Amino acid sequence: MKIYTRTGDRGETSLLGGRRVKKNERRVEAYGSVDELNAHVGWAMTQLAQLPIEDEMREIQSDLFTLGADLATPPEAPAAAVAARIGEDRVKRLEELIDRWEAETAPLRNFILPGGAPGAAALQVCRAVCRRAERYVVRLSLSEAVNPQVIVYLNRLSDLFFVLSRWVNTREGISEPIWKGSGI
Repeated sequence: MKIYTRTGDRGETSLLGGRRVKKNERRVEAYGSVDELNAHVGWAMTQLAQLPIEDEMREIQSDLFTLGADLATPPEAPAAAVAARIGEDRVKRLEELIDRWEAETAPLRNFILPGGAPGAAALQVCRAVCRRAERYVVRLSLSEAVNPQVIVYLNRLSDLFFVLSRWVNTREGISEPIWKGSGI
């Protein structure tokens, strides 16, 4: 099987269920941003190879793939009844991970800047890309039906990336860069 199909050469793609849409439609932007996030998570993992979090990061990547499929399957599509959907159980799993890793960091007393260890900085990039994906999904939800758990999941996931970034800096013995306000 060839990787190229030529079916997208005119700026269109197919949603799950077969409907053809322009590649700049809100639904495509939403699941495309989730795909971008998943790629950033994979890149971040290369910076975190020495830490015992690979299983959890792969779990997140799998969730993001499910979330992308969820977004790519409009509710009116014939495949909607059997489509992969992100559920409340996955949100609860993120909350468990947040609580676990936050317990291993000092209480947050300041705004912090992205940075520190390379892995922590990579997780901050994931956090920012996740927030953008969340904004795209919210924008989509204003005009089309979206599984509400998608928004909740992305919101919680960005929190997890923030906490994980702090945890990585703590584990690496690197002080968090603290925001000291504007001015030089």
